[in-house]
Amino acid sequence: MMLIQTEAGRKVLPNLWLMIASAMLLCICPLVMAQKAPLDAPDSGAVTLIDDRGIAVKLNQKPLRIVTLLPSLGEIVCELQACDRLVGVDRYSNWPDRVKSLPKLGGLDDTHLEALVKLKPDLVLLARSSRITQRLESLGIAVMALEPQNQVDVQRAILYIALALHLPDAQSRSELLWQKIQTRLDQVADKIPPSARGARVYFEVGSGYFAAGEASFIGETLKRIGLINVVPLRMGAFPQVNPEFLVRSNPQIIFIGEQSVTDLSRRPGWDQMQAIQENKICRISAENSDILVRSGPRMAEAAQLMLACLQRVYH
Repeated sequence: MMLIQTEAGRKVLPNLWLMIASAMLLCICPLVMAQKAPLDAPDSGAVTLIDDRGIAVKLNQKPLRIVTLLPSLGEIVCELQACDRLVGVDRYSNWPDRVKSLPKLGGLDDTHLEALVKLKPDLVLLARSSRITQRLESLGIAVMALEPQNQVDVQRAILYIALALHLPDAQSRSELLWQKIQTRLDQVADKIPPSARGARVYFEVGSGYFAAGEASFIGETLKRIGLINVVPLRMGAFPQVNPEFLVRSNPQIIFIGEQSVTDLSRRPGWDQMQAIQENKICRISAENSDILVRSGPRMAEAAQLMLACLQRVYH
C-alpha cells in the first residue's frame, strides 16, 4: 500500500479522503475561480486577488513572514526565490531542504493554531479545504487559499503567489518559471520509448481503487508524455473507480505504490490484464510518491520518474 504525501499535507493511504482533502482529494468540480484574473497589480502598492474560495484577498504590504500549510505552495514560494520569507510550514513539507528546519505546524485537520500565531505571519497560504481558515481570518491574519487540481490551476497559483509576495516583475517571473516547467516536460516527452506511446495506463493514487483521472494534473502529465488514461475526463480528477471497469479497460501499464503490488494477484480478474501479464508495472516508492502527487513546480520531475519506469518496462 502506497503512503502518499498529499497536496493537503496528509498521508493518505489507505484513505484517499486524506489525499485530496475535500477539494483536491474529493472534489471533482473545477476550482471556483480558476481563470479569474487578479484585481490589482502589485505596482499599485496593494494587491487584491480572488482566491480559490472566490474571496477577494487584499494585501496592502509586501508580506515578509509567510506560513504555508500545503507542501506544493511552499515549493512554489521557494521556486520564486522567496524561500527566506517562510517562517513555518505544514508537517509534510520536505522540499527544498531549507523547509526541513522550519517549524512544523501540523496538517489539514490538526494545524497547531497557537504555534502558528506565535510566528506572527503576515500571510498564510493554505488549501481551500483547510479547516483553520476562518479562525485565522478572525485573528486578523491574511489568508489566501490555493488548491490546484490541474496544470492550468498550477500556472495560476504560481502567478498569484508571485503577485501576493509583491515580487518585482511578478508576472514575468511567474511566466519564466512556468515556461521552465513546460520546457522540461517537453524534454521528457521527447524521450518516451516509441513502443510506449499510445499505451493505456492506470495510475492508482490510493487503496480502494482511487485513481488519477485524465482531468487531474497527473492525468495531464500522462497525456503529455503520450499515454492514454483509462479513467476519462467525465469521471473527474481523482475518482474511486469500479474494479470491473478497470478489468474491462485492460490497461497496458499500471502505476501503483510498491507496497500494493503484492495485492494485484488477489484482485479478481486482474490476472487477465495486459499490464500484469506483461509485467508492465511502475512501482511508486514512498520516497517518490510526494513528487508525483504534488501539483507544484516539480511536475517535470514527476514526469521524469514516469519516463524512467517506461524506459525500464519497454527496454
